[in-house]
Amino acid sequence: MPRFFKLYYFAIVTALLLLSACSTLPTQEYQPIDVANTQEANNWELQGKIAFKSATDKFSTNLYWFHHLQGNELRLTTPLGTNVLTLQNVQGLATLEVDGKTYHDNNAQALLEGVSGITIPFSDIPLWLTGRIGANDKVISYNSAGQIQQFTSPDAQSDWKVSFINWQHQSGALLPRQLKIERNDVQIKIQTNLWQALMPK
Repeated sequence: MPRFFKLYYFAIVTALLLLSACSTLPTQEYQPIDVANTQEANNWELQGKIAFKSATDKFSTNLYWFHHLQGNELRLTTPLGTNVLTLQNVQGLATLEVDGKTYHDNNAQALLEGVSGITIPFSDIPLWLTGRIGANDKVISYNSAGQIQQFTSPDAQSDWKVSFINWQHQSGALLPRQLKIERNDVQIKIQTNLWQALMPK
């Protein structure tokens, strides 16, 4: 486990608190809107929690995700708001800030895994967080309401198995409240506490 996650994990393992929306919402450039479905939102922000477990690492933390037309930003923070990790992917250039250092690559997923040891399907998660799946994803099952419940997603290393555990309405749209992403010895759980569609001012 990387040094920064060892210290971080033991500090917060028993307490998880969300940052307030006002501390992360880019109010100077965007304003909140309601949409009929998540596909209508070209820009959005999400706040919630993420739990990651693998053969070599295990942690839980606050999650902030900002999706916009040019790319994505992932931020992991402590309960007190201290930034642990920031990963941005803008127009094909990935930038990772962690432990006081900055790294660059053209592959966000490979950069995150290479530096921190965390394996997540970075390019696919924004779609899944909004309750949608990719063209190559294969549905395994639907729930009683006809919504996707479980599907598989191809990956160069090994296919991901994704479950939409339950659903909720946020910003006028229906999207998953909890999802689980797993393959081999990697398990990722994400809980969405706030999802807000955004429109440029």
